Amino acid sequence: MKFVGIVGSNAEQSYNRMLLEFIRCHFKTKFELELLEIDEVPMFNQDQDWKESFQLRLIYNKITRADGVIIATPEHNHTITAALKSVLEWMSFEVHPFENKPIMIVGASYYDQGTSRAQVHLRKILDAPGVNAYTLPGNEFLLGKAKEAFDDKGNITNEGTIKFLESCLDNFIKYVEVVSKLKKPKPIAPEDLDCNHPISTTVTEVDPDDPEWVEKVAEITGAVSGDTYVKLDHGILTVDQINMFLKSMPFELTYADDNNQFLYYNNAHQDPDTMYAKRVPSQSGSRMSTVHASLPANRMKNVEWVIGTLRNGNQEYVRTLIPNPNPAVLNTHNYQAMYYDDGSYAGINEIVFNFKPWLDWYLQTTGQRLVGGSGPFAPAASAPSADATSGASSSDGGHASAPAAEADATSGASSH
Repeated sequence: MKFVGIVGSNAEQSYNRMLLEFIRCHFKTKFELELLEIDEVPMFNQDQDWKESFQLRLIYNKITRADGVIIATPEHNHTITAALKSVLEWMSFEVHPFENKPIMIVGASYYDQGTSRAQVHLRKILDAPGVNAYTLPGNEFLLGKAKEAFDDKGNITNEGTIKFLESCLDNFIKYVEVVSKLKKPKPIAPEDLDCNHPISTTVTEVDPDDPEWVEKVAEITGAVSGDTYVKLDHGILTVDQINMFLKSMPFELTYADDNNQFLYYNNAHQDPDTMYAKRVPSQSGSRMSTVHASLPANRMKNVEWVIGTLRNGNQEYVRTLIPNPNPAVLNTHNYQAMYYDDGSYAGINEIVFNFKPWLDWYLQTTGQRLVGGSGPFAPAASAPSADATSGASSSDGGHASAPAAEADATSGASSH
């Protein structure tokens, strides 16, 4: 379960930020929490375009994909800060990411009442037309005397306070589970699989379906290769090392950008007929419509559904199993959305692998076995490690799996 926490102050030193940081660290086994700052959000002005602000774009995209939101509000003059109010104005004018989104309110202040008046006011704002959030009723967490509440490492010192906070968070998790059933996914618009909307990284001088696309684009762009060093987020590798690293992965990896152009796969050295998702070198750079040209029209719609679902933020990943007559093979596909720095959709990475050896290893190592249930992916009776499966294609964490053999976003795998 993924939550975002909004720091309701634009101050450099904030006890509400400390409160969210404590929640993020202390309850990390219950949920994932990402903190969002509002210090660079401009004052709301309906004559300006919200997309001009990087921070507003980030806040919008993160809230849209989150399962729930925790807002930590200070109290200024019996209400929320002007900075937080401005964020709520922006996020309820042209766009409405809070709509039907589960919200929990917390707050820390210098005095005994712990932002009680600000929280009451914030609840009214979140209930307003244009916002329409689902705010968790009751469960008010009011951290008073904030200066004395934390130790020098940012931990809340009072055990009773921590236990009460945990009970509020547990209630919020249950609330999110209930509210999620009411969530309606955004309608999926038709996807352009022909790459007709170039992005900043698109090389337009070469036709995407040119079988020599890689070589021609490399020459045009001066793409580095060999022992040239590349600085990554957390390391420096040569191009050769990156290639070795990717080829050694026990998965088939692919990448298609948000212009629906198939740019890369990691097993170009491998015989396509031995792959779980057949690919050939000439496909690199191709239009998604070309990659999937052999699919019937109804299956092409499934490709659009996977891409549109991830592009909309309805789900962060889609998983499916491709039927295989060999009981030693569970052909698993994971389509994962990728994001630019501002949180907007940047394309799909796909991981394809045989899950069966991993499952067998886990069961053998732990001494466990799968029992009960039946389904199209149940191993044969002779399988040494399991009696049956328990429904491997069911949804996971609120992210529904695609029907087996139907979703094929990047590789044409279901035609293999």
